[in-house]
Amino acid sequence: MTKRIVIGACMMALAASSMFAAKNKGGKVLNIYVWNDEFPARFNDFYASKNPKLLEGVKVNFIQTPNQDNAYQNKLDEALMNQANAKDDEKVDIFCVEADYALKYVDTAYTLDVMKDVGLKKKDVANQYQYTKDIMTDSKGKLKGVSWQSTPGGFVYRRSYAKQVLGTDDPVKVQAMLSDWNKFDEVAAKMKAAGYFMLSGYDDAFRAFADNIKSPWVKGNKIVIDPQINRWIEQTKTYTEKGYNNKASLWSAESTQGMMKNGKVFGYFAVGWFFDFCMPHGDGSAEGDWAICEGPQGFSWGGTWICGAAGSDNVDIIKDVMMALTSDTNTLKDICVKAGDCINSAAAMKELSADGYKSAFLGNQNPLEIFLKNGAKISKSNMSKYDQGMSETIQSAMKDYYDGKVDLDTAWNNFYTTILEKYPNLKK
Repeated sequence: MTKRIVIGACMMALAASSMFAAKNKGGKVLNIYVWNDEFPARFNDFYASKNPKLLEGVKVNFIQTPNQDNAYQNKLDEALMNQANAKDDEKVDIFCVEADYALKYVDTAYTLDVMKDVGLKKKDVANQYQYTKDIMTDSKGKLKGVSWQSTPGGFVYRRSYAKQVLGTDDPVKVQAMLSDWNKFDEVAAKMKAAGYFMLSGYDDAFRAFADNIKSPWVKGNKIVIDPQINRWIEQTKTYTEKGYNNKASLWSAESTQGMMKNGKVFGYFAVGWFFDFCMPHGDGSAEGDWAICEGPQGFSWGGTWICGAAGSDNVDIIKDVMMALTSDTNTLKDICVKAGDCINSAAAMKELSADGYKSAFLGNQNPLEIFLKNGAKISKSNMSKYDQGMSETIQSAMKDYYDGKVDLDTAWNNFYTTILEKYPNLKK
């Protein structure tokens, strides 16, 4: 987040409180702000196709801006700050947010109260994971967004490499060999000896550590470095020096190549959307040669929340979208089965699991059993509005250290220089 956006966020919080009092008029254009194709696909496949009458005469307009370099937030912030003066058909109606920056929008009047303003009831969100509601609850206890997703993670590994090196691909037996970080390191050495990389690169394990911090990144205005972050740095440096990783960065072509049929990477820390939406499927992939276990420690990663924008003239549609995609059990189960999402209802996942849910990508394993175990452990009590900036900056700063371009002290100095430019209100 740039200084401009920090200032903009402050302006939003200060100015928005008196802006919106308009009642729903039933607009002709539904403007939805997103950063990729994920929510448009869920909207079209599981809402619009099933509710054509509600959308009669309404143009659905997805305003899509990539996340890179804060572009999505910049675009959204500009639109929200102009919301009061925008023409009805140009107003933001729905916008999506991710966990890393959700808090930036929660405590502002730019997000509709899901209960009071949109009209959902407590019973409508009763089955949703508490952490997904905690993330979107403001300082006054108002729920400002809902999600169809839950995002507990695990360790996704290659079955054929597990059989060759560990003697088994059974998730229960593999988990026993990966149940803590010391055991994980032991398996990494075995994989190296067999010609495989334990992980793809520098960022792979970051979420498994960062999601288990005991203190938020910022207390008051002081930056706090949790021991889990230092543990990630130490492990990643060791893995790089010993050749336990492939020196790839997340989202790089090298990282993706490791997932392919001829890839040499043993495993990835992943959540449902990662192996369904990001890992390659189809010809040339290793589909079916993967499995999932809990890994050394539970974690969650990401998630997409649906927010209603104050000032929208399509509140009736916002309510219907939220109800259909996040509260309707049958729709949630449909999303899980057809789209592969880990859904925001433990009850619905238990039903699917009991019915024999299987993932072809994971060699017909039932991943819901893993997600239910790790999902029950998720807590977001240490989240802060600085999480995205801190995560991106620490990963970028330490890459030069892993590459051997700078020493550790220099990497830390580079981290603090960059982060204090992003957040001049903070201090070391």
